[in-house]
Amino acid sequence: MPIPAPEPGQKRVVIIGGGFGGIKLTGALLRKNFQVVLFDKNNYHTFQPLFYQVATGGLEPDSIAFPLRKIFQHRTHFYFRMGEVDCIDHRQNKIYSSIGSLEYDYLVIATGSTNNFFGLESRKDQMLTLKSLLESLDIRSLLLQNFERALLCTRESEKEALMNVVIVGAGPSGVELAGAIAEMRKWVLPEDYPELNFKEMEIYLFEMSERVLATMSSEASEKAARYLQKMGVNIRLKEAITDYDGKLACSSNGAKIATENFIWTAGVKGAIVKGLPQELIARGNRIEVDEYNRVKGFENIFAIGDVALQVHEGYPHGLPMVAPVAMQQGVHLARTLNMLAQGKSPRPFKYVNKGAMATIGRNKAVADIFNSTFGGFFAWFIWMFIHIMQLIGFRNRAVVFINWAWSYFTYDHANRLILRVYKRPGRQQRKKKRDSEICR
Repeated sequence: MPIPAPEPGQKRVVIIGGGFGGIKLTGALLRKNFQVVLFDKNNYHTFQPLFYQVATGGLEPDSIAFPLRKIFQHRTHFYFRMGEVDCIDHRQNKIYSSIGSLEYDYLVIATGSTNNFFGLESRKDQMLTLKSLLESLDIRSLLLQNFERALLCTRESEKEALMNVVIVGAGPSGVELAGAIAEMRKWVLPEDYPELNFKEMEIYLFEMSERVLATMSSEASEKAARYLQKMGVNIRLKEAITDYDGKLACSSNGAKIATENFIWTAGVKGAIVKGLPQELIARGNRIEVDEYNRVKGFENIFAIGDVALQVHEGYPHGLPMVAPVAMQQGVHLARTLNMLAQGKSPRPFKYVNKGAMATIGRNKAVADIFNSTFGGFFAWFIWMFIHIMQLIGFRNRAVVFINWAWSYFTYDHANRLILRVYKRPGRQQRKKKRDSEICR
């Protein structure tokens, strides 16, 4: 069934995905002579770099999310449709979605990335991940639920499993999450749960490569590792997780760690849409594109952001899957589409690496910027300022700033509410069986 949409008086651009690249492209295209139809499975854009703060009670979900319709209010020729795109029919220039089909003149795939479990897909239901707001809330809920359960434990082995945290992947997400949980262990949790001994709580950070923050400079990596170790995080380098059954994590070095708080941040792969030739799907499940972000072999289909594999000078295996790449590609693609619509030749995309940064905790961060590496309070202040300015909407910036100021001066994370009880797959069946036995 066709999706109701006004007949365009200009070229129609269908954009799949309201992430960093999608909204940058949409905003730039609306200043051109195009009709833009934006698809996303959610009606909001999320600021993914701060998911870990929602997961650890530092922020509420609505402070890092913003309605997509509100971003482009009062903009003519813009239409948002909430639904999941199932496949592309490139022969008929049409997409098929959960809400119907729609024709396009130009199609842009900006679907981002999803988790890569590196062979542990069969265990993914036992793991927590950090790729959405709901997953962030799941982490927050499970951590707090397990501390509540630990209060009732009489066996030390069970209590240990409920309190220990294992994080797999020492990229920015894993490092920032480990630092935030370590700060909670020191300042917040002992006040909330005085009956528990948090000196017994272990935080493990596993990384297959030789250092944390492997995509940043070695100096930044060393600083980050020192900060984490000083905070009591147990870093396991060149060590992979080989199995996890919901209670016991096994590593490639033979270690076995009892934990019910297992968080996977180890890798991502492109979230592709069906319908493109399989030979265009390259390393990392990403779509091969040319220097104009055009999908190879097509004139009117483009891909940007994490889902696009674009070989670039200095990046023989493709540009990194980070927000700045998607944002720059979105702005550039708007210019490219405008030039194509005018019959002009577009210019190739050139990525400008403005640096990278990660925060580990209070007054602790690392930043590779201005061709130098910074650490400590200065890097932390830069990280905080840039992240606040990148948020959409004055309200979100104000709320995040107030929350951070409160946490800074009080050493407290105020949002420790179990709003949605996390239910691990399989647990519900065991609960029903127990209930039937009790009420027999």
